[in-house]
Amino acid sequence: MKSICEVEGVEAAGIKEGKFGLALIKASGNAAAVFTKNLVIAEPVRLMQKMMEAGRLDGIIVNSGNANVFTGEQGYRDAERMAAIAAEALGTKPEFIGVASTGVIGRYLHIDIIEDQCRRIKDTLASDEKAGDDAAGAIMTTDLYPKRAIARREGFTVAGITKGSGMIAPNMGTMLAFIYTDAAISSTNLKKALLIATERSFNRVVVDGDTSTNDCVFLTATGLKGTQDYDEFCSALEEVCISLAKQIAEDGEGATKFVEVSVTGAKSEEDAAAVAKTIVGSPLVKTAIYGEDPNWGRIIAAAGRAGPDFDPMNTSISIGDGEKTVILEEKGVIKADDKINPAALAAAKELMKGKKLRIEFDLGTGNYNATAWGCDLTEKYVEINGKYTT
Repeated sequence: MKSICEVEGVEAAGIKEGKFGLALIKASGNAAAVFTKNLVIAEPVRLMQKMMEAGRLDGIIVNSGNANVFTGEQGYRDAERMAAIAAEALGTKPEFIGVASTGVIGRYLHIDIIEDQCRRIKDTLASDEKAGDDAAGAIMTTDLYPKRAIARREGFTVAGITKGSGMIAPNMGTMLAFIYTDAAISSTNLKKALLIATERSFNRVVVDGDTSTNDCVFLTATGLKGTQDYDEFCSALEEVCISLAKQIAEDGEGATKFVEVSVTGAKSEEDAAAVAKTIVGSPLVKTAIYGEDPNWGRIIAAAGRAGPDFDPMNTSISIGDGEKTVILEEKGVIKADDKINPAALAAAKELMKGKKLRIEFDLGTGNYNATAWGCDLTEKYVEINGKYTT
């Protein structure tokens, strides 16, 4: 069971009817959230940026099928109306309701559909696995499957659900995540932990390089398991966020391969992350991976424009599938070449036929590292997004 409902104090419900879905999650406690860094933001994000200052939630309402972006005052009122609808269903005040939306930009909400769906699912709120699955399924758009993660520790649990498949880039992407714990944590410490965990997970996923308008991650602590070790909580939270982030990368729109880029030997974690995200986000690297072409020149070229300073002749690059690894370049010496070492080149190409690929890049400048995740770029991605609203 990987359900948010395994966290004590969490109940959920969800419904999906065509492209319109609605999730309702009941959980009371201290809370924190992080949002998109896009200048253009959704109306529910605008509302939540203000309301989350209180640091408490009693529940969350999420609709899929319409992003409620670029909808002005009407859109803002609709977001407020969503909070009121959920507050009535959960027996609380609108100011203690988290609101999130995902879907098409520049369309007004069908608030009547949201109200009707909420009315029909409020009595199905439950704390079992099906309820958690229903909520995870209700928030999907182009996702192929629901995404769930859980970290169990002695004395408490952290669990979350997310949606995300395209328009995914650093600073989060078209992704929503709702994470819960039954540990007792202050809202201040929740925010501090969430910022770090998000930076090391959702902010290191690149599907296509676009940053969305609706991104949000909510974290609620019901506190029903009492005070727990804060460092242990942070570890569990990061574990859940990384698992969810990797699931987003694996489910990238049109993707056929999951890609993990590990950068080592950097002067700082920030430098390592910048290089890893640039490599995994490069369209040329992505298409080479799709074509199973071990063209490592694209990897080092992408690293060179990431920002951090390094000596190209002191780098090392290898690729692997989790079991085997092939060195492509080591300390400025070419190790896989159609003239010097065609066998290594052939071995690298063979490794790329799998569904998962790991790229390791050593900058040779320090002792810090970071990992980013993504996928290949295929014709299917163009097909999905070329017809997104039609």
